[in-house]
Amino acid sequence: MKRIFLFLVTNIAIMLVLSITLRLLGVDSILAENGSDLNIQALVIFSGVIGFGGSFISLFISKWMAKRMTGAIVIKQPKNNTEQWLLSTVVQQANIVGIKTPEIAIFPSAEMNAFATGASKNNALVAVSQGLLDNMSKGEAEAVIGHEMSHVANGDMVTLTLIQGVVNTFVVFLSRIVGHIVDRVVLKNERGHGIGYFVTVLIAQVVLSVLASVIVMYFSRKREFIADTGGADLAGHGNMINALKRLAQKEPEALPEQLAAFGIGEKAKKGFSHLWNSHPPIEDRISALEARAMSRP
Repeated sequence: MKRIFLFLVTNIAIMLVLSITLRLLGVDSILAENGSDLNIQALVIFSGVIGFGGSFISLFISKWMAKRMTGAIVIKQPKNNTEQWLLSTVVQQANIVGIKTPEIAIFPSAEMNAFATGASKNNALVAVSQGLLDNMSKGEAEAVIGHEMSHVANGDMVTLTLIQGVVNTFVVFLSRIVGHIVDRVVLKNERGHGIGYFVTVLIAQVVLSVLASVIVMYFSRKREFIADTGGADLAGHGNMINALKRLAQKEPEALPEQLAAFGIGEKAKKGFSHLWNSHPPIEDRISALEARAMSRP
């Protein structure tokens, strides 16, 4: 499951805000030293601040954002047997994987889905839909919870934040290099940066961001297979496989687009666009688990 499309959406806005802020503070002005050449050292620092700043701000607000987007209600005191079972399951799994018990929430949706997010493995949120609790067996639901708990225990939030930060840094850096070249070589502007620079930077940053997201999604898909094995270890291969088969019958669509990568699965894109999938096809995940189950003594 990937907490990276959350980053993609918020990072665009946050990177824009940080860019404007640093420009107002006069930082961006040093990138055209002496009115002609770029100050590469300053550009690298600038790019790192923008690239990692957006990613880490997104990470730190991810729990708050996820609750608002899905309407997830955190369980403080169980009100019924289902909530008590859910709480007990998460506490038990947290003890097994050696992390602090995450916040546990249920969000209102008839679809079967679940997600996990948070700033660290000891400051996380695990949420399941009401539809998942209503339509899956306890064993299947336990496997889905185990999948999400594995994401938390493996530190996927921080790992993907760092990857996103590196990608963002290169996007910011290269977009300004392209803008500078267009401004100086193509438009023959010899002093400062003209409108051509700023338009080129904007276009280049959008294009490079879309292309660079392929890298993030690749790592996201790899982490899904690992989380599936974690769910299988916590709840049994049979339960994890059956849960995925349930999802394969109707791939989850309940989460808002910005949170799609946070769920247990997503509607798979076909053809070339599969490069932007945050999850592997459910059929591939099932095959991987079945092969792993057969290879175990």
